[in-house]
Amino acid sequence: MTFDAVRGRNSAGWETQTPSIVDRISSSEASKSGRIPFSVEFSPPRDADAEARLWRAVREFERLGPAFVSMTYGAGGSTRDRTVRVTGRLAEDTTLLPVAHLTAVGHSIDELRAMCGAYADRGISNILVLRGDPPGDPLGEWVKHPDGVEYAEELVRLVRDMGDFHVGVASFPEGHYRAPDLEHDTKYLVSKLRAGAEYSITQMFFDVDDYLRLRDRVVAYDPEQGEKPIIPEIMPITSLRSARRSLELSGSKLPAALEERLTRAAGDGPEENRAAVREIGIEVATEMSERLIAEGAPCLHFITLNFARATGEVLANLGMSASTSV
Repeated sequence: MTFDAVRGRNSAGWETQTPSIVDRISSSEASKSGRIPFSVEFSPPRDADAEARLWRAVREFERLGPAFVSMTYGAGGSTRDRTVRVTGRLAEDTTLLPVAHLTAVGHSIDELRAMCGAYADRGISNILVLRGDPPGDPLGEWVKHPDGVEYAEELVRLVRDMGDFHVGVASFPEGHYRAPDLEHDTKYLVSKLRAGAEYSITQMFFDVDDYLRLRDRVVAYDPEQGEKPIIPEIMPITSLRSARRSLELSGSKLPAALEERLTRAAGDGPEENRAAVREIGIEVATEMSERLIAEGAPCLHFITLNFARATGEVLANLGMSASTSV
């Protein structure tokens, strides 16, 4: 699969040998043994020290055997080159199955095609398609690139038309903050699935009922599309300050009771009590995971912040791995 094979034209003639995410989570060793598969999310490192930390986590997770790993993409394409380079190395130098993020914001159609070509050149055929957040202010006004696409649905079709890519999309248990209501949010998700997306990964959430209601809404709106996996994303909280920042950027929120509990644990000193916060965060992530497993979630997808320890502890609590130290 080469860059020339996909750049700027329909490449339906080529086929990838890389498994799709749907195939991987349904045929993983975890599934065969009766356990739920898990996956993890990494972010492009900002400097050499961060990159060294990332690769320590990568090697630890490689030992733990996730079904797949995803690599995020900075707002407005701010980490584009690093995202391609690091995701390519995951494909070439590890046994992990990488999923590359691709966002519409700030990119022309030609640039989006070039990104797909760059991923194809590195042997990457699994792409998570996102509309993306505006650079500078993720909650600010979303402005279409004059030569780009307006909606994630259009980007799904663009990527699928270029060749044998396996495409996933985002879903929002609490509803996307730009959607006027949950009915519209469901309509937008189903339109992305109908456009050719094979699965969705949710935004992080902290109330499992929100995930279950999302799943119910999709099934009620379109039973056929409702059969596609909705993979829940979980963030084991290790810092209240960091969690609040992530939630602010995503437009999501902590349930009031959990926020109160974490606030008490953090204390009112100049530095939060991260050990106490972390203990609650691991406990909550474990409890969420246990319920998601009981409710038939297809896979557990963990935000790692490029560390392996917290996710490793949750997996250990679930009886899915040994505890890790990275």
